[in-house]
Amino acid sequence: MNRIDRLFGILTLLQSRRYVMGDQLADRFDISIRTVYRDIKALNEQGIPVGFEPNKGYFVVEGYFLRPVSFSLEEANALLLMENLLTGFADKSIRKHYSSALNKVKAVMRDSQKEKLEYLTSNTGFQLPRDLKGHDYEHLSALQEAVVSKTILDIRYCKADGEESGRRIEPVGLIFYALNWHVIGWCHLRKDYRDFRVSRIISLRSTGLPFQKTDHPSVREFMKQLPVDY
Repeated sequence: MNRIDRLFGILTLLQSRRYVMGDQLADRFDISIRTVYRDIKALNEQGIPVGFEPNKGYFVVEGYFLRPVSFSLEEANALLLMENLLTGFADKSIRKHYSSALNKVKAVMRDSQKEKLEYLTSNTGFQLPRDLKGHDYEHLSALQEAVVSKTILDIRYCKADGEESGRRIEPVGLIFYALNWHVIGWCHLRKDYRDFRVSRIISLRSTGLPFQKTDHPSVREFMKQLPVDY
């Protein structure tokens, strides 16, 4: 990788994360820490505001934005492939947001690249298992937001036997297993953690209230207890 490509790669990585440690940059681009320092200095000299916070790492100052004009055809093809896979692994809300993001990528591509991408689209097919024909609900995006903002949700839930109930939950995280999305949440009614299959959520509403419980285990802990290994 030449230096120009490496500098752009470093900038792209910095923009994709809140902080990046120097040793992470060194490992990612197979360079020494001294070269990392020189590259960061070069970016600053080009007017790109890269800052550093002790114990956290480098970051691009908020407000700076570089238009993604350098997507390669291979990168766009990879994104296109994932769009098709989303049909089986995501709900309507995620598919909508992903398609919107992919359209922004296409908008900055050259016409010749767009033609190739359209050709590949028309010559790529997927045959998914019946259980992966897509999830006909629109809850994942709202659940993601609640997990990140640590906001309590009111949900209407239907159990496997058809019984419906109202629950107030603190959504800890999302897990995909047994060919379905599940939200792990602290249930205020049961005073315990519960696994809610997202496809059985009839409706959900954000209360706007913060979590009451502050010591939730990580999703990794819940994954150790999954009832199936797929």
